[in-house]
Amino acid sequence: MENQNSVVADKSGRASGPVHRPSDDHGFGSNSVPLPAELAGDEPDENLPTSQPAKPPPYSTPSSSSVEVRNNQSPTGKGLQYYPGLPLLDYRQYSPPMFELSGDSTTITSKATYLSANAKALATLLQNLATVPPKPQILVQGTRGRRVDFSIKMNLMSLLVPNDPQDRLDYLRVVKRDEMACRGGVQPSLKPDVPGGSLQEWCERFVADPANIKTFLLERAVANLDTNWIEGQLRSLVAATDYNGHVTVAFPVTHCKVLVQSPDKVNKFFTSVSALFTGKSKYEVVKAVWPFATAKNNQQGRKCIVQSEKTWWEEWKDPIKYAVATKRHGYVTNEDKLECIMESKGKGLTVNWEMAEY
Repeated sequence: MENQNSVVADKSGRASGPVHRPSDDHGFGSNSVPLPAELAGDEPDENLPTSQPAKPPPYSTPSSSSVEVRNNQSPTGKGLQYYPGLPLLDYRQYSPPMFELSGDSTTITSKATYLSANAKALATLLQNLATVPPKPQILVQGTRGRRVDFSIKMNLMSLLVPNDPQDRLDYLRVVKRDEMACRGGVQPSLKPDVPGGSLQEWCERFVADPANIKTFLLERAVANLDTNWIEGQLRSLVAATDYNGHVTVAFPVTHCKVLVQSPDKVNKFFTSVSALFTGKSKYEVVKAVWPFATAKNNQQGRKCIVQSEKTWWEEWKDPIKYAVATKRHGYVTNEDKLECIMESKGKGLTVNWEMAEY
């Protein structure tokens, strides 16, 4: 009995002590990785040692929940919701109050008056909405004339969100002084240059803009995913089934834009007509960047947030081939992967494309 009591006491003591995480020793915790490579062809600094602490560039800031999660001992963090099998995120940010989702699921839009009148409220909202990633997907279709033989989709969002919130590398990127962007005009320009160039300062300029029609856009973007390599693998896989139709491979992204628009002064018809003659004041100066990896494919020192394109392909090529061979119209999911692993679905499967029934 004394031994049993001592064991219980020992377990209680260990449970109340500090939690040890693998990222404390290795891996890519927030303090041990190189800076993610920039979007739109920006090259990473080759002279930056990999052991140097990762810091966002001066025109960027970590998304607010990233800092919050990394400083929170709770594995879920404030506001984050845990659904088994889904990334650990605050899913409320995809449908905030007073926003409407577009029919193609790409954009949420709000015409709330306070967002066009209060710069602090607008900046705070955008920082919160930047803490969830877009939903990158793969769409593969095979057609012969008007006939669609197969149309399959794959969801890649989980590849942007590591299991440990402390390993997240997303950040909020504000336009640089020498970068073309819509800065209140209709066309991209280098002017005006906002002193300081912070999100708060751009929001203040948007609120002060006297234009009757004005918009502020936050874009959620994926960085350093090698879509060309994935497309090549997909086309080779489809060709191996002796398919002789036209194959298209696309990488659509949904939930990728947040649009704040000045409220209608009279009605929607008047606003749309006015826009034809006067144009809009467009502010497209901020992006929420979600890296798939710390650098582009084949660059030295590259580390993937969850797994590499090659590893992902090795896991999914058999379920994808099975979906193509069975003329699927829909998503390829973990259930397909389980069936391939547990039931050898698709092994030795041959396809007679001429016998398709329509």
